[in-house]
Amino acid sequence: MKDKIMDTKSNKKAELLSKVVEHIDITGFDARPIIDSMGKMSFTSRDLARATGIFNEMLADKDCSVILTIAGSTSAGGCMDLYADLVKYNMVDAIVATGASIVDMDFFEALGFKHYQAQSDVDDRELRDLYIDRIYDTYIDEEELQNCDHTIKEIANGLERRPYSSREFIHEMGKWLTTNAKKEGSLIQTAYENNVPIFCPAFTDSSAGFGLVGHQVENPGNYMSIDSVADFRELTEIKIEAGQTGLLMIGGGVPKNFTQDTVVCAEILGRDVDMHKYAIQITVADVRDGACSSSTLKEACSWGKVDVVKEQMVFAEAGSVLPLLASDAYHREHWKARERRHFAKIFQK
Repeated sequence: MKDKIMDTKSNKKAELLSKVVEHIDITGFDARPIIDSMGKMSFTSRDLARATGIFNEMLADKDCSVILTIAGSTSAGGCMDLYADLVKYNMVDAIVATGASIVDMDFFEALGFKHYQAQSDVDDRELRDLYIDRIYDTYIDEEELQNCDHTIKEIANGLERRPYSSREFIHEMGKWLTTNAKKEGSLIQTAYENNVPIFCPAFTDSSAGFGLVGHQVENPGNYMSIDSVADFRELTEIKIEAGQTGLLMIGGGVPKNFTQDTVVCAEILGRDVDMHKYAIQITVADVRDGACSSSTLKEACSWGKVDVVKEQMVFAEAGSVLPLLASDAYHREHWKARERRHFAKIFQK
């Protein structure tokens, strides 16, 4: 009877995890005519067209370094290859993201695992019984996610025992993937190979956290750790080195504020740096509650973070509009004339 129950559960789990999320290919279609047409419309369409124009200005500006920030679950939802392509095609020079975007989604798929489209009728109690995690209409196999946790622990076990910035640790993850990846072309590996640093200021708020806790418990008094202050210092060093910067911000949260704050931090350190010259934020957050994640880019100007000359808020679900912006920028080809910044080399000894 027990075997029959297990077989039934296994079959049900296989049925639920049968429709793989396919990641969009921004090189496979040309969004320029759509963006051009949207520029003649109103509301969010025109906002998106203006944001796309600003992003192309960033790429065409030889003095501008581009920082991408990622919050939310767009990677799991189909934008994973898009982010890697922004790095591959030299449209991004540094990345600040949530730990979930980098570990639970990107690194997770680099290990050979997948995200799945959820069925319309969901019983979350049944999902829990089957060890299936849900992100809105997307599924993750919890058993595979725990494999990801274990892999993070093993990477940590192989490192010198000392504090690391999240950038340093993600660099080590990228190095590990060059010989162990089951899926080539992940964001982590692509960034590693192109010297594009990735920061996760709240790194342990992800699958990495479980693996790092396991590492510390198994190595009492002799373990590596994550230094979030070093993250802030290092990203500020990049802002100082870059000078002129543009932000492409997906969602809000810690990545958004962390990146904007580098201007203020540089000032506190006695360094005279410009506010972020260009800024785009794609978000569905409501501005009325006063939360930082929903604060407009104009509001950020009052803090000395973002200039208001070249900024655009786009109030839309990022997965529905970001592919159009990225495809347009890819096909306009300003990235071909850009010089790679290789900011990761700043920290190489």
